[in-house]
Amino acid sequence: MNYDVVVIGGGPAGMMAAGRAGELGARVLLIEKNDQLGVKLLATGHGRCNITNARADNKQNNGIYGPNSKFLFSAFSKFGVDSTIKFFGDLGIDTMTEENGRVFPSSNQASEVQLALIKYLEKHKVEVMLGGEVKEIVATDKKIEKIILKNNKEIIAKNFVIAVGGKSYPGTGSTGDGYDWLTSLGHSVNAPRPALTSVVVKNGIARQLEGLSLANVGLGVYQKNKKVISDRGDVIFTFNGISGPAIIDMSSRIGGLLPAPLTLRIDLQPEIEAGELENKIQKDFHSANKIFKNYLSELVSPKLVPVVLRLTKISGDKRINNISKAERKALVRALKEFTLEIDRLSGFEKAMITAGGVDVKEFDPKTMRSRMIDNLFLAGEIFNLDGPTGGYNLQICWSTGYVVGSSVIPGER
Repeated sequence: MNYDVVVIGGGPAGMMAAGRAGELGARVLLIEKNDQLGVKLLATGHGRCNITNARADNKQNNGIYGPNSKFLFSAFSKFGVDSTIKFFGDLGIDTMTEENGRVFPSSNQASEVQLALIKYLEKHKVEVMLGGEVKEIVATDKKIEKIILKNNKEIIAKNFVIAVGGKSYPGTGSTGDGYDWLTSLGHSVNAPRPALTSVVVKNGIARQLEGLSLANVGLGVYQKNKKVISDRGDVIFTFNGISGPAIIDMSSRIGGLLPAPLTLRIDLQPEIEAGELENKIQKDFHSANKIFKNYLSELVSPKLVPVVLRLTKISGDKRINNISKAERKALVRALKEFTLEIDRLSGFEKAMITAGGVDVKEFDPKTMRSRMIDNLFLAGEIFNLDGPTGGYNLQICWSTGYVVGSSVIPGER
């Protein structure tokens, strides 16, 4: 079986690469080991498919994709956010932009995006092989000769594209196969780690607070008592840790620091400085004679009250006008520096994406072609690139996939 292009991986990056190459006249085979294309795509945006983000290609966000962000500049210039929205519009998908720049299909259905991409492949005569698992990639003299499937079928092509994603959500087929293949071909792989995931903490506090949501709190990650990461946003406690949009966005940076000892400090009152908060509490204590636990329930969620009582070691039945200066300062610390000891990140099974991956320095950012294997291209999550939640990571897939599809046939751009 001989093709111009073989794309391994039928996710968003693979479908874009295959469809674009077919659009330019290439004979393309797209191989997917699942029994349908775009399985992981269906889970994005909680089933709504957060196609992109209005800010995803903004160079002023330099660094948002990690230390290798500049690798994407060329791809974004060729196929950025506006191109993505137009591309899907031409496929019949209207979009809407929500808060924080998140772009969704107006139908709120990820399946609409999946079907539109499948029709795009059909229109440009891309051959699709479902249930096809690659066993081996055979290369000699800086060139891939063929791939061998698990059923021992051999496939020959002029060019090969690997777009199999990382290791996140392994149930969708992302099991890290591509890292092994690329290592065997001589490429460097930065250790993959979970990203956009929840954080597991050592303190037993989390279990007591399971289900508690906190809106717009301040967050700081400390290493040796020095703040190394900071953010602000919404969080939610889980049975063994903490999650929510702000934590998920911080998780990649946290993972890059582990296994070093780290603590997470939550500022439950971020709108007011510690000194001002203490003055306010002092005035409250002198102007009323409430029981402390009742006063505390006016400051924090009722679910937090017993935890704060334990942290401050103040009796809940104590009258607030009898609380000492030392106890007052302990309360301020508990409200401004609610501390959790970080254990680890949740595993790949809960991670939205994979951080780490194939070293971008070994690929041409203008074409996504390997600098070591002449007929090898990469697209999507397999690269050592990762962005925050909100459509940023899908934009990597669309942009790199489009560039690959436009580059695999010599003379076509």
